[in-house]
Amino acid sequence: MVTFLSGGTGTPKLLDGAGAVFSPEETTIVANTGDDIELGGLFVSPDVDTLLFQGGGVLDRETWWGIAGDTHRTNSALMDLAAAADLPEGPQYLPDEKQTAGRRLARWRRFSGIAEFMTIGDRDRAVHLTRTSLLDQGNTLVDATQTLADAFDLSVSLLPMSNDPVASLVHTDQGMMHFQEYWVGHRGEPDVETVEFRGSSNATPAPGVLEALEGPVVIGPSNPVTSIGPMLALPGFADALAKTTVVAVSPFLGDEAFSGPAEDLMEAVNAEPNTHGLATAYPFADVFIVDDGDDVEFDRPTIQTDITIDSPEDATRVARAVDEAIDLAS
Repeated sequence: MVTFLSGGTGTPKLLDGAGAVFSPEETTIVANTGDDIELGGLFVSPDVDTLLFQGGGVLDRETWWGIAGDTHRTNSALMDLAAAADLPEGPQYLPDEKQTAGRRLARWRRFSGIAEFMTIGDRDRAVHLTRTSLLDQGNTLVDATQTLADAFDLSVSLLPMSNDPVASLVHTDQGMMHFQEYWVGHRGEPDVETVEFRGSSNATPAPGVLEALEGPVVIGPSNPVTSIGPMLALPGFADALAKTTVVAVSPFLGDEAFSGPAEDLMEAVNAEPNTHGLATAYPFADVFIVDDGDDVEFDRPTIQTDITIDSPEDATRVARAVDEAIDLAS
């Protein structure tokens, strides 16, 4: 058994080759839900959805989110209607009193659906409608995710990190904003002061998550702060990682992140914004996998390989290094 911690696009790219090394039937993926939002009343779980679409063979690999070939008629109609009614565009975070109203799972991540600031495809929207309805029927997020995983015929086990609300909130020079507002709405331009995982202290890992952490765990090349950080903020999660074998794949090529705002966010949490900062982000890691052109030195075993992932063949190469690292740490 092996468990991958996944968020953003980094770990999904690695998973494109993991099936050639690790049996899918013995693979569990724990997905970040700190990026989840409620948009126009629909509950959207971006990091879970990427894994659903990837496992179902419909992921748009140009963007690494959404469904390949999807149409966007509803999104376009919303934009047209907002323009005709002279309604504002851009992220419209609902007032504080609305953040704690309605379904508990959506706390501190509620946005208006007027002129959607996230472009959601029509087939993609069907997933959010189904998930939201399952939640409103009384199902947990784990239950709803399993139903959707079955629909997409996933061969791996997929678990959201928690059934409880955990919102990744970025405090910036322009005020506090949800990570999706910061990254999608403002393209990561505001200066980051700190990052908060609101609700994490009162949340618990979803059923099956801590059990999945008892075997070898792989932290893929995802953003250490907003993709993996919400999981580590859950009570008992980091403690469980300290008791098992953990392999961490670097999301950096030297001082530069593969993609996303990892550098700015690492600085905001007082970690070096480069490969060396992983020692601070993941003090429980037993082995690091870094790029073969990276001269970083750690006080624990390190495997070097070409960690650029642009194809399934690249992903398989890195997955084989992960397998070697697990053997090294065992």
